[in-house]
Amino acid sequence: MVRRVLLVVALVIMILSPLGCQTVQGIGKDITWIGEKGSELVE
Repeated sequence: MVRRVLLVVALVIMILSPLGCQTVQGIGKDITWIGEKGSELVE
């Protein structure tokens, strides 16, 4: 029973990990864009 639960958890992590990477990259791009626009407003 414990092995099945661990297997399911591992499969879920493997399936969702690429989605998490894309999300983190998207957040990084958003933060960069906000910083650039903030710099333009100050100048």
